[in-house]
Amino acid sequence: MSTPVGIGIIGMGFMGQTHARAYLDAQRDGVSCELRAVCDRDPDRRAGRATVTGNIADAGADDRIFDPQRIAGHAEVDTFLADDSIDLVSICTHTDTHVDLAIRALDAGKHVLVEKPVAVRLSDIERLRDRAARSDLLCVPAMCIRHWPGWSDLRRMIGSGERGRVVHARFERLGAPPAWAGAFYADTDRSGGAIFDLHVHDADFVRSIFGNPAAVSSIGDAHHISTQYRYADGPAVAAEGGWLNDPAFPFRMAFTVEFERAVMTFDSSRDRSLVLHAGGRANPIELPARTGYDEQARAIVRAVLEPAVAGELPTVDDAHAVTRIIEAEQRSAAEGRAITLDW
Repeated sequence: MSTPVGIGIIGMGFMGQTHARAYLDAQRDGVSCELRAVCDRDPDRRAGRATVTGNIADAGADDRIFDPQRIAGHAEVDTFLADDSIDLVSICTHTDTHVDLAIRALDAGKHVLVEKPVAVRLSDIERLRDRAARSDLLCVPAMCIRHWPGWSDLRRMIGSGERGRVVHARFERLGAPPAWAGAFYADTDRSGGAIFDLHVHDADFVRSIFGNPAAVSSIGDAHHISTQYRYADGPAVAAEGGWLNDPAFPFRMAFTVEFERAVMTFDSSRDRSLVLHAGGRANPIELPARTGYDEQARAIVRAVLEPAVAGELPTVDDAHAVTRIIEAEQRSAAEGRAITLDW
């Protein structure tokens, strides 16, 4: 494409506003993209007013995210999808609308970035997977932690083998329930609870690094779960994710990964989030100011412009596989036993 990638966003709540800031930041940095349209039934949101803040400080809160004189605001999806200036759509609505909207966007000839979880039921993901397989357009689950500074550093270190193999890995993602859309998140049948809102990131990250686990063993419930992932010849891996019951509890994501010759830790509550412990010293690693949302936006724009790199992004098949894992975790917690996964 010789012209910038035209961006449109459906759903301008917390996540839609976060996507808008990420695309606009990329645009200001010279990335070949332009935010051209948004779709929301709330007139203030489609006029660019910041209405919510979230659990990541860098998400920010401004009086006006964008100039409504420069970016079209649509109240209805049909008119939004009819806009030929839009090449790529971010779908940032409630989970139970993701699949239908993603299919409509693909049918309209748009590339799609669909917020996680894609859906909380395998049958819904399978509908989107089947539609995406018949298209040459991108359909990418928004697994932003794959792009998050610190987490992407961990992926590179594991891949390089420079500190030896991973012996043990533990991931943690905890916070208060979302302060926005409370009725939706409280309805576990629609939202999937914290296991799909928070824990899905770590389940996906574990799978993307270590592969499909042979079995899972979990305790907890949809709102707070702890899981051991079992690999026949791999490391000991565990992850905990959940909503805690006091709104004052600050959001925290962390990992501790033990290599044969080092330990790497990340803790979002520290001033220096990423630290490499090696040779008897703790070595803080400087991270860029951009978040995983920012890096994700740049990655998908690049993939639209350069299809050869699209294979670096997560797929609907990945969303299907991680949902299989989460379903096994739920079953393990309910039945009090390890669940074997047949891949």
